[in-house]
Amino acid sequence: MPGVRDVDAQKFIDAYAAFLKRQGKLPVPGWVDTVKTGHYKELPPQSMDWFYIRAASVARHVYLRKSVGVGRMRKAHGGQKNRGSCPSHHVDASGSVDRKVMQALEKIGVLEEAPRGGRRISQQGQRDLDRIAQTTVEEEEEEDEDDE
Repeated sequence: MPGVRDVDAQKFIDAYAAFLKRQGKLPVPGWVDTVKTGHYKELPPQSMDWFYIRAASVARHVYLRKSVGVGRMRKAHGGQKNRGSCPSHHVDASGSVDRKVMQALEKIGVLEEAPRGGRRISQQGQRDLDRIAQTTVEEEEEEDEDDE
């Protein structure tokens, strides 16, 4: 049975984000249309569904590891800051955004607090992610059959 590791990351994240949006249980804060995702960015995200995509990305990231904290997610979602004529440097992403995403996933039961700090995937969350991975693999196989 294929799992999350066997599926292309981009396809899985898109599928899981669509599932979260369709489900409608994920609490989305009111500030998602104005906030930047890090101080190295110039503009806020252009996609209206960016919060669902970030939530899917965080869920996949936590699934693949034992436990993950907000600091680790900041580093994973960070990027290069354009400093003009100075060399660029890596800058961590906004901690508030990643914290709120993790809290939202915790509310719907996908994540739970780890005993030594951070968050880990819950049994219900693992079941959901495995099911989405299974359907993504089946869709890829159908596309391959149609191409032949």
